[in-house]
Formats: sequence, structure tokens, C-alpha cells
Amino acid sequence: MTSDTYNADLPAIEFIKVTKSFGERVHRHTVLNEISFSIPRGKTTVIAGGSGQGKSVTLKLVLGLLRPDSGSILVDGQDVTVMRRKALRSLRTRFGVLFQGSALFDSLSVFENIALPLRERTKHTEQEIRQRVMATLEELELSGHEEKFPAQLSGGMKKRVGLARALQLNPEIVLFDEPTTGLDPVMTREIYQLFERMQKELGYTAVIVSHDIPRVFDLADQIILLNKGEVDVFTSVEQIRNSKKPYIREFAEMTMGELFESEQSC
Repeated sequence: MTSDTYNADLPAIEFIKVTKSFGERVHRHTVLNEISFSIPRGKTTVIAGGSGQGKSVTLKLVLGLLRPDSGSILVDGQDVTVMRRKALRSLRTRFGVLFQGSALFDSLSVFENIALPLRERTKHTEQEIRQRVMATLEELELSGHEEKFPAQLSGGMKKRVGLARALQLNPEIVLFDEPTTGLDPVMTREIYQLFERMQKELGYTAVIVSHDIPRVFDLADQIILLNKGEVDVFTSVEQIRNSKKPYIREFAEMTMGELFESEQSC
């Protein structure tokens, strides 16, 4: 990553009065209603909220896979909503994405899955590709698994391979869409520790969409809570616990359980 690819004074991502609805007329459902927020550069932001509140929609809007009904979405100061296809393709090379199911190709080995972005997006030689992939395998504790296929991997290993592939182009921003779905608590903790270590080592901006509350909050420098088209932004779990808004208190009670109740009784 070079220092001249972005303006360090700007947020990595900024939503300005963004509205997004689905459906037609009477059955139209507004998921995001003129929401505004900023995602700080080089930090980890967690986007939380109930099912159907627009968490994954938000990621698709950032990538330009969906267009908002109104408003602006800035990535390093560039408005994604008005970009043409070629500019969008170029912008997306600055992102790494770890999908919910890791989205690995079953017919490709671990090595080939990780090497894919390098083959498609760079002019690296085969030797350069091999060196980079093998270095990533070692860093993510995947050495010795390069010839295996996804079907031979555990859920946690698939997440590691997905992250390895997402990091191959040295992304400035990495988007995680429900990255721990299907993992047991022990494996989830290990994956979160891996996410935290890699983000600190590489310094990218991380945006994590997750229902795994409150555990995912341990990673967060900022928490964005979506609810019925509205948005609230917090810089600590304590701010969520202390909120006077009824729906946020209800969210805290449901997702934090005894942790929320013990804080309230102090």
C-alpha cells in the first residue's frame, strides 16, 4: 500500500444521507433511511443489528454492487454512487472481502484459491506468486495444507484460506460478512484473534458485519447499530449499555444478556 493512494485526512468510507429501499410502491420496504456515518481509516468497525436491518446491504452499497435510492457513499473521498463500471472495477481492487461461506472454489486447491487474485489482477511471475502465497500460508498457519481442497478443510481452516485470499492484493479496506457463521465458540475466538492480529500487523481498515454479539465487539474501535432504517454510532460497548434509547436498550438486553444486566445493577 502506498501513501499516495488516499488522503489520510479523509475517512476510509463515508455514508451521507443514504436511502435504500426494496419492493414496489405499497410493498416498498425502506432498509436505510437517510443514514450518515463515517468509518475511520486503519481501525475496525463492526456493523450490528437485527436480521433484515441492512447490514449486508451496507457492504454491497460500499462495493457498488447495489446503488442507493439517494445519498452519497464516499470511499477515500470518491463517490461510489456515480462511478462508471470501469472505475468501480478499479476501486474494488483496493478491497479485500471475506464472505460468509468463505466462497472458496471447490475444484481448486488451497494454493490455487489463494493465488487466484494474483493471477487475475497482477502481472506477477509464477515464482513471485508462489513466494507470496507460501508466505501468506505460513503467516496464517496454513503451511502444509496448500494441496488440499476445500472439502478437506474444517470450518476454521476455510475461514483462514478465505482471509489469505482476501489479503493477496494488499487491500486498504477488508470487508467481513458474517465471518464466523457455523463455527463453534472456541474456533470463533481463534478466528477473532487472527483477525485482530492481521489488522494490527497490516493496518488496513476492517469492516465486520456480524450477529455474533457481544463477542465481536471486542474487536471494535467503532460500532454501527442499524435498526428500522436508522443508524447509531458508538465508540465503546459502554455507550451502548448506557444509551437511553428504548430500542438500543432492548438490543443490549437481548444480545448482551447477563453482561448488560450486571452493568445496569451497578
